Amino acid sequence: MNAITYSRQGDYLIPDLTLPTEQEIPLGRYAQMHRSYLEQHKRVTYLNLLTSGKLNEHLYQTEQTALQRLELLTKQLSAEQGVTEELKEKAPMQWVQRMNNIRSQAEEVIMTELIYK
Repeated sequence: MNAITYSRQGDYLIPDLTLPTEQEIPLGRYAQMHRSYLEQHKRVTYLNLLTSGKLNEHLYQTEQTALQRLELLTKQLSAEQGVTEELKEKAPMQWVQRMNNIRSQAEEVIMTELIYK
């Protein structure tokens, strides 16, 4: 068990608390959005993850899950809506429009299911 040390600040003894060191992990867009959401709306969860040293790991896992889900949903929605390589060759602008729409739909699902939960 670690003993808590104190430093004197005027008439008060303040505990010398430090956060556990976390491995630096590059975080992407979805991880940063999830961190912001946790900070603003799930403050207790955010502080628990931060003080236990597991915040970056949690955010990294969320990012990886979001990217995998985005890829899967994009494939499923494009197959459902008939967006194929043939369409890409025949009408590239229509293909781009439909793929952008599909990606937006997939991102909306990810935001609802993973990021803002």
